[in-house]
Amino acid sequence: MSLSWAPLFPQEMADQLLRKMATKGILNDTTVGIFRNCKELRLRRASVRCCPLSAEAFRLALCPHRLQELDASWVSGGITGADIVSGLASNSECRSSLQRLYLGGLRLDGESLSEDGFGSLRGLRTLNLANTDLTDAVLEDICTLPQLECLDISCSAVSNLTALLGCKNTLRALTAHRLRQIDMSPARLLFVLSQLHALRHLDFSDDHIAADDSDGRDGDETVQQLLEGSPHVLPSLVSLDISGRKRITEAAVRAFVKARSGLVFLGLLATGASSCDVLSSQQNIKVTGEANENQVCEALRKYTDRECFIREGLIHLYNLITDIDKPRPDMLKLVLCGMQSHPTSLHVHLVATACVFNLTTQDLAEAMPVGLLSSTVTQLLYTMKTFPNHQQVQKNCLLALCSDYILQDVPFDKYLATTLVINWLSSHEDPTLQRMAVAVISILVAKLSTEESAQLGKDVFIMKHLLAIVQQKAMAGVVDSTLKFALSALWNLTDEMPTAARNFIECQGLELYEEVLESYYTEPSVQQKVLGLLNNIAEVEELQAHLMEEDLLEYVLSLLKDSHVEVGVRYFAGGILAHLASRPGAWTLDDELRSAILEQLHASIITWTQLEREMVSYRSFFPFCPLLQTCQPSGVQLWAVWAIHLVCSQNTSHYSSMLEEEGVTELLKALAAHPDTHGDIKGLSDSILHMVEQHQSHSGPLNNQAGP
Repeated sequence: MSLSWAPLFPQEMADQLLRKMATKGILNDTTVGIFRNCKELRLRRASVRCCPLSAEAFRLALCPHRLQELDASWVSGGITGADIVSGLASNSECRSSLQRLYLGGLRLDGESLSEDGFGSLRGLRTLNLANTDLTDAVLEDICTLPQLECLDISCSAVSNLTALLGCKNTLRALTAHRLRQIDMSPARLLFVLSQLHALRHLDFSDDHIAADDSDGRDGDETVQQLLEGSPHVLPSLVSLDISGRKRITEAAVRAFVKARSGLVFLGLLATGASSCDVLSSQQNIKVTGEANENQVCEALRKYTDRECFIREGLIHLYNLITDIDKPRPDMLKLVLCGMQSHPTSLHVHLVATACVFNLTTQDLAEAMPVGLLSSTVTQLLYTMKTFPNHQQVQKNCLLALCSDYILQDVPFDKYLATTLVINWLSSHEDPTLQRMAVAVISILVAKLSTEESAQLGKDVFIMKHLLAIVQQKAMAGVVDSTLKFALSALWNLTDEMPTAARNFIECQGLELYEEVLESYYTEPSVQQKVLGLLNNIAEVEELQAHLMEEDLLEYVLSLLKDSHVEVGVRYFAGGILAHLASRPGAWTLDDELRSAILEQLHASIITWTQLEREMVSYRSFFPFCPLLQTCQPSGVQLWAVWAIHLVCSQNTSHYSSMLEEEGVTELLKALAAHPDTHGDIKGLSDSILHMVEQHQSHSGPLNNQAGP
């Protein structure tokens, strides 16, 4: 790409544009071309971290700029460190202007570096070559840089640090984490380090998990000698990180701390020495370790990019929060950051998901910032997607998700969550986890948009699995929360979703539900959910024929008649019968049965009392429109009007606009004005219209006022 015309961007805006494109994953060989307009889009601090860029695209688009900083860590696309260095060196301005260069995770290809190499970038002050194939020869070239202050050679192939003596008067910070190929005696290594007179920050930590007993022994001995040595060695040191060094003694730490009054940071995670008594009296020193909460949290903040230490810190955090009873959003942020920084690490996510559950369980979630919870749940879903076959990780995520507050009030991708939980459920039969999974699904399905519900309803696999759970419970004759959640999920899944309702029938759901109705005749909560789904089917004209079974409708009619049956059960029984009886041309059973249904509908409904709790919610009122026609029998009209009155009286603000937008208000007015309309129906219709008018009179004028 290129820009045919571009305004002169403020310089900082060009940097931000490049960084945003990189973080959004849209920076590549094609799109980076717009930065060839180097007069209009002037880059100074360029970040192409983790982007797929070729050497040619990099050379053409970025090298012409007078860069001060470049972060090309973990760039893919075949580009090497040698390509980047030679490209930058080709710009005479860059040779002096570039101060900070980050090439972590790249193959340097040292043999391809030009004679000038890194040494040609004379303005460099900060250089990061962590996780590269850095060699001793290239390090020698680097150490000729006249202004080099900060150097990171962690996890590289360097075997000898003698080259550092070349920058001993300028180097202020050296990060040398996990140098496994060092081939120097402890005495020689300590001598080189002691000659770095300007050094203020030294990181000589090690990966304690990957190390064998023999690995790192010389490094540990060097550190021990440094701690115990004269305070005249590295006198300017204010920060020392030796985390992961296994052979450090508390006595050595005590001596080192007492000899350096200017110390502000000490890394002691996984050393066994972080409980040293001298540390508790040094309030000005930040410590990473496992002795207390402050040390653990400091470790999680400090070691974001180091998997071994994040994992270690999370393990200690988990032990700290097992019985936590106060909300700790600061801890949750640290856990989330660790997960985001190591998206493919099973070790990190296994412990982190357990920490998330402990930090958000029961009422703790409600005290957390919603944005933080939203990001956390999004990360949990990513974790479920990344580790689909790891049972404990999936269990941890499910436990964290199974929270009413999170499911109801926290924004996240509920469609993705539903599909992930259903996929997990299909391969696990642990009763406790099955109950939680079905509960999560039943709540999430009700939260989906119409489009998402339609997409989910097309999946026969989901329908079959939920029906299998219902059948399993029905065959055992049990009534538990798993059965009720499964019934709720199926009910919500078929709500105004003809495809899902058709799948339900094709999966023999109708036969199963008839058995459930008969088996659980003393369980109103079960019957209500079953009838609610059958009501969804009855709303679909092309599926009504499947409900034309005399035994089924006789049973539903008996429920409608029985005054001892709960109103909620009678309500849905009435809905099924009203929809089926509203189309005389499609009625295939005995006409006397239809007449009895119409008569009983009116007689039963006028005895119902309004329900205090919210029993049902509707996506729309479109299924009611055919029932509100003036030509319909009074029993059909009365059920529809009673149903609308029920939900409007419980949530007027939500349903008033829906009535207007879908034309139901006009139907109610026509019904109330028609001379043949029964008085019971007119009264309820007028009551609904009055509620709508009242709501509009309170909210309408505000809609016409300008806001500040």
